[in-house]
Amino acid sequence: MTFWEVTVELLNASKYTVGLFFLTLLLAIPLGMVVCACAMTKFKPIKYITGTFIWIIRGTPLMLQIIVVFYVPGLLFGTPIKNRFLAALIAFAINYAVYFAEIYRGGISAMPLGQYEACKVLGMNKAQTNSLVIFPQVVKKITPAMSNEIITLVKDTSLANVIGIMEIIVTAKSIVSTHAIIWPIFYTGVFYLAMVGVLTVFFKWLEKRMNYYRA
Repeated sequence: MTFWEVTVELLNASKYTVGLFFLTLLLAIPLGMVVCACAMTKFKPIKYITGTFIWIIRGTPLMLQIIVVFYVPGLLFGTPIKNRFLAALIAFAINYAVYFAEIYRGGISAMPLGQYEACKVLGMNKAQTNSLVIFPQVVKKITPAMSNEIITLVKDTSLANVIGIMEIIVTAKSIVSTHAIIWPIFYTGVFYLAMVGVLTVFFKWLEKRMNYYRA
């Protein structure tokens, strides 16, 4: 199998990697806000339930969570998830929503109480305080942590192969076993490096654009 043929095969497989990446972000970023709000609420039952949920998700491997989402509904309720990609997406979205929620919570908790008091003195309501003063500063504070998690997501997409999704790693393994060549496995690293490189450049640009926010 030629270098070009392997490249085409891996490019075709990358649609699952890229699709899983972007759809996970699309779901996990807003869902993380909901989890964060529940974790920070003063209503203790919701706070304790959310805290337990966060503990479970953070304390178990993502690979195990993918397996649970794919197999457990069928074992318990007799209604298995037939779409493997959907099962992986659900597991990824839940996992990363929890981690994003903790990043959001850390950013919000780091805001000085004086910021809120100053806004109150200026006659700003809660919505104005959060949207005009707190939110821009929180976004700047959490950008480095968020960028690290998002870059990690690129590499974690390879875990979807545990339920047989034909992403880049699985495709490379198939080529290796079929054509008895080993180099395609190593070649997959180029694809991940390219994606991470693009994200790294983007987040560096984003951090520079937000330099005018001073916390």
